[in-house]
Amino acid sequence: MAYFYDEPSHTFSEYLLVPGYTGPDCIPDNVSLKTPLVKYRRGEEPAISLNIPMVSAIMQAVSNDKMAVALAKEGGISFIYGSQSIESQAAMVKRVKNYKAGFVTSDSNLSAESTLADVLALKQATGHSTMAVTEGGQPNGKLLGIVTGRDYRVSRMRPETKVVDFMTPYEKLITAPKSVTLKEANDIIWDHKLNALPIVDENQNLLYFVFRKDYESRKSNPNELLDDKKRYMVGAGINTRDYAERIPALVDAGVDVLCIDSSEGYTEWQRQTIKWVRDNYGDSVKIGAGNVVDGEGFRFLAEAGADFVKIGIGGGSICITRETKGIGRGQATATIDVARERDKYFEETGIYVPICSDGGIVYDYHMTLALAMGSDFMMLGRYFSRFDESPTRKIMINGTYMKEYWGEGSARARNWQRYDLGGDKKLSFVEGVDSYVPYAGSLKDNVALSLSKMKHTMCNCGALTIPELQKKAKITLVSATSIVEGGAHDVLLKESTPNQNQ
Repeated sequence: MAYFYDEPSHTFSEYLLVPGYTGPDCIPDNVSLKTPLVKYRRGEEPAISLNIPMVSAIMQAVSNDKMAVALAKEGGISFIYGSQSIESQAAMVKRVKNYKAGFVTSDSNLSAESTLADVLALKQATGHSTMAVTEGGQPNGKLLGIVTGRDYRVSRMRPETKVVDFMTPYEKLITAPKSVTLKEANDIIWDHKLNALPIVDENQNLLYFVFRKDYESRKSNPNELLDDKKRYMVGAGINTRDYAERIPALVDAGVDVLCIDSSEGYTEWQRQTIKWVRDNYGDSVKIGAGNVVDGEGFRFLAEAGADFVKIGIGGGSICITRETKGIGRGQATATIDVARERDKYFEETGIYVPICSDGGIVYDYHMTLALAMGSDFMMLGRYFSRFDESPTRKIMINGTYMKEYWGEGSARARNWQRYDLGGDKKLSFVEGVDSYVPYAGSLKDNVALSLSKMKHTMCNCGALTIPELQKKAKITLVSATSIVEGGAHDVLLKESTPNQNQ
């Protein structure tokens, strides 16, 4: 006879944290969100820790090299999606590892044949007023000059005027060689009162810009996640089919950590993939696995050698696995069950295997609940897909800006490897949808707000660290009526009142 659980599975929205004693030192500025990313032995430090408990999902609509750099600046890590060619994924990883903080590749470029009309159109498209004029209009072409807002006046010039007639030519520019350090570049900017400093090679080819406006923003990233060579850290997703070819390419590109991207991780294919990594790389290559929803699945992957384990099946906003296959578990219950087994495994073996809650996060407070229930960090898809840094288009729908967001199991992504059960190499049926999410602006601003809420809630619980939160948290189930009570109720909200400003 089938096994039946005594209790129903629950979601994060069915729980609340009960406040604990808040001492005089328990203020948000004193909260540390540092958390382990990979396993470690009792008494030792993990090889990789995150400065914030947030990683971006292994999805086409979320994690590319631009997202990876932006999130690493804030202290988290991105797992660049694996549903692309080995070469293109490795190239993304390499771009992150080669990214020089403060050195920006030009994305606003003109050629000698460009006109004032092209300048205005480019400014409208990118929002940038500093534009490089290069041979062929290429980001790394030979630098011929620069156009800024000080070089033209729309009211006094014809749209067809060529940029060569009003740009600041190369001979009048102050530039720096490719050997320049960021500190030296900033000194040049301040000494010469520049807004932008072009970095060029010995053949006058443009390499980067260093901008005055970026100086303060760089100083405001104290949580940057860097490797021992001061490069941004980045992860990558792999599958259980072509790992023998994909992993070496990613390692050569400099990837810091891998994760098997699968909708269900309690499989022999994941064990074989991890074994291959251990046989070929030992412990030098870090690899996470999943997803699982109970202690038994966690134990299987921990014993197989996974460096971390992801939790969650069917809880993502674009995932329809529960609808199509009838498998999964409420994310809160799954997290509690896996965390209990993780702690038991640690007691038995002395090896702490971090767990990642993946899916089911709808509101910011769900993140804090996931941590309190035992998660070491969260993998987020919809959350990050809303930002400027995600790789999808921003479009206007019914007067509101939205961003595209689709699941890896959707017909659009067709990532059959993620749902591979050893059969034909195809997506038999979809397990995800193609959708839109409200555009939310920059990653930095939104992450800062989410982390602020997290820190304040931790202080309400009397905790200054994530382990302390997990030890001290008091968590209660809530009734359906309590959920209604928790929001605005029995009032007429002003934004719902017609003609309120008239």
